[in-house]
Order: sequence, then C-alpha cells, then structure tokens
Amino acid sequence: MIPGGGQPNMQQLLQQAQKMQQDLAKAQEELARTDVDGQAGGGLVKATVNGSGELRGLVIDPKAVDPEDTETLADLIVAAVQAANENAQQLQQEKLGPLAQGLGGMPGLPF
Repeated sequence: MIPGGGQPNMQQLLQQAQKMQQDLAKAQEELARTDVDGQAGGGLVKATVNGSGELRGLVIDPKAVDPEDTETLADLIVAAVQAANENAQQLQQEKLGPLAQGLGGMPGLPF
C-alpha cells in the first residue's frame, strides 16, 4: 500500500528526477570526451567525432587525393563524417537511452 492515500510521494519523485538529471548530465559530459571514428573508401578517409557528434579530426590518405577528381574526395569525406556521426549516435543511444527513457514524460523536461 502506498502511504498518503495512494498518492506517490512527491519528494521521492523529485529526488529521483534530480538524480536522473544528474546521471544524464554526467553521461553527456562523458560522451563529449569520447572519440568515435568513421571511415570511407576502405579507410582512405577517416573522421573522428566526439560522442556529441562534433568533428574532432580528419585523416586523408594521399592515395585518395587526385587533383583531377576532387568530387570523389569530397564524397569520401562526407561519407566518413556521416559514418562517424552514426557511430556517435549509436554510442549516445547506449549511454543516454536508458536515462532519457527514465526521464521521458516528466513535465518540464526536454524529452
């Protein structure tokens, strides 16, 4: 039986929400410090983003550089960055998914 005539303890709910917000903030900070890689062209172009999706590095193998065909190089760069961002999104889901689900539906929270 729930004390208070079946009403949930608001103080407990608020404490749980605050803890989940703190856990979420901690996970977001951890993501921002975590680097994730993506590549294209069989590794000719490698992009590194942090867990938040911010581009942190780009490595281009000299074999990918053809002055007569810069469009292919541009496509490889875009593909590598997209791959890195997809990996970052997957990491976000792993780290933040359970926390965001726990906070979902609570008024005033951005989920």
